[in-house]
Amino acid sequence: MVTSPVPFRAAQILPRLAPGSYSFCSRWPTLSSGSRMHHIDEGSGPPVIMLHGNPSWSFLYRNVIPALAKTHRVIVPDHLGCGLSDMPPSGYRFTLADRVADLNDLLAITVHNGPIDIVAHDWGGMIGLAWAVAHPERVRRLVLMNTAGFGLPPGASIPWSLRLARTPLLGSLLVRGFNGFVKGAISHGVTKPLPEAARQGFLAPYASWEDREAIHRFVLDIPLSKGHPTWDLVQRTSDGLESLACKPALLLWGLRDFVFTPPYLEQWRRVWPGANAHVLPDAGHWLLEDEPEECCRRIEAFLRS
Repeated sequence: MVTSPVPFRAAQILPRLAPGSYSFCSRWPTLSSGSRMHHIDEGSGPPVIMLHGNPSWSFLYRNVIPALAKTHRVIVPDHLGCGLSDMPPSGYRFTLADRVADLNDLLAITVHNGPIDIVAHDWGGMIGLAWAVAHPERVRRLVLMNTAGFGLPPGASIPWSLRLARTPLLGSLLVRGFNGFVKGAISHGVTKPLPEAARQGFLAPYASWEDREAIHRFVLDIPLSKGHPTWDLVQRTSDGLESLACKPALLLWGLRDFVFTPPYLEQWRRVWPGANAHVLPDAGHWLLEDEPEECCRRIEAFLRS
């Protein structure tokens, strides 16, 4: 169901999806940057915002949305340049700070005020947590899946595929030219082969060099040294996690993730020792694809508790 005029970019992408694989209430409000941010808005009740990472989009949550929409108002955005959202305007920096500002704009439009549940995966976790530590009074509960709110923890390392994608010139060719980051995630981000409809869904928004800019810029925005523009915000987020330690939290973790390896989960257990952690030993990075029923059940039960 679409409730507002479909922008040109989204109108090009939607026909690439398998019939029936993505049928939700879509809206495209205009942010302060002038770009239209696509988001799903389903159900009614306490608001829950679900944030995707890289290189996915709101399609990642397609199996969770119907279950949560029975009891919650479910808001699921596509970050600018991802999914069905507009490409950002000229001058957009594609940094974590920009993404947090976009989220703040969207919440001002959709929720206005009051408590919010946050469900986040991958880089969506860092975006959501950077917003959350700045607005702890707005946060009710948190569900985090294979993500971080801090820098590289002890015992972890950056996988070679991410380092390759950050290499000047070669990284652009691989990520934007050959679509290697999306195709790599489809192949290696799961432990079970994706059905064809799911493959089509993840590939649909990223069909050209221009479409893949946000994917590459997300990779380049990973701060590995103090000189990086995003380093300070990640540090402030990490320092501020204590302000969220009193919030109910669920850590839902695919253990066979080659990016967010077990040291990340161990760090979360140190940061939030009171969090409810549930491990999926046979799931990979896209645990929502490997174990959709179990993930839906766990998230739904936690947010209803």
